[in-house]
Amino acid sequence: MNITFIGGGNMAVALIGGLVGGGAPPRDFRVVDPAAAQRENLAAHFPGVGLFSELSAGAVEGADMAVLAVKPQHMRAAAEALAPYAALVPVILTIAAGTRLADLSLWLGGYTRLVRGMPNTPALVGAGISGLFASLAVDARNRRKVARVLEAVGQVVWCEREDLLDAITAVSGSGPAYVFYFLEGLEEAARDLGFSADDARTLAYATFSGAIKLAQGSSESSVTLRERVTSKGGTTERALKQLDSDAVKRKFVAAVKAAAERARELGEGLSAKP
Repeated sequence: MNITFIGGGNMAVALIGGLVGGGAPPRDFRVVDPAAAQRENLAAHFPGVGLFSELSAGAVEGADMAVLAVKPQHMRAAAEALAPYAALVPVILTIAAGTRLADLSLWLGGYTRLVRGMPNTPALVGAGISGLFASLAVDARNRRKVARVLEAVGQVVWCEREDLLDAITAVSGSGPAYVFYFLEGLEEAARDLGFSADDARTLAYATFSGAIKLAQGSSESSVTLRERVTSKGGTTERALKQLDSDAVKRKFVAAVKAAAERARELGEGLSAKP
């Protein structure tokens, strides 16, 4: 599968790396990036990759897909630069947060075979999860092609409505920060209880990693798993009662919903203007 990436930053590097790791040759990829340093980095990582400093017919002709991998504030300029050549590719994927397909179609001169993707940062280590939404103009074959790209760096969830991508942003896009936040807290508690910083980190990280592996390997719900390690009158029960008295779960749910609302606001702010 031949793919042209517009933007050669970390996520493009991760996606190309995942696909190359799965057996695709670097020559199957072309990257358009105006930064010479970024092009040099790509050439070093993926010898044989096609590199372009600006968009042209040669950068996209023969591609099975174009991937817009630029920052949201650069999306309009990138899309307008791609517009003269958009008809040369069967499908265009955007992985920039917030850009609505209606706006992207407008900037691309009416092109409609569009898919929005919302990957998260663990994709950089091949452990991501991405939300996807496709316009009605994208057929099943092109949906599968798009899914294969993001599956190279993790799992994929298809959304039935475009607005659900704001929820994806809040749950899994911002989600790694929530995990790191709770890791901070567990490490701090361990240090307060007398452990060194190194041992506190080891205890916290191994606990999170082990709990996730246990949960992923079980068919039981997280509620049931929690109940199994909460003995009546024990230490875990005492800790959970403290969390409940402070309404930690309710506040956490509210925080994720606030993130979803902010994602919606940011998307509206990026919307095409007359």
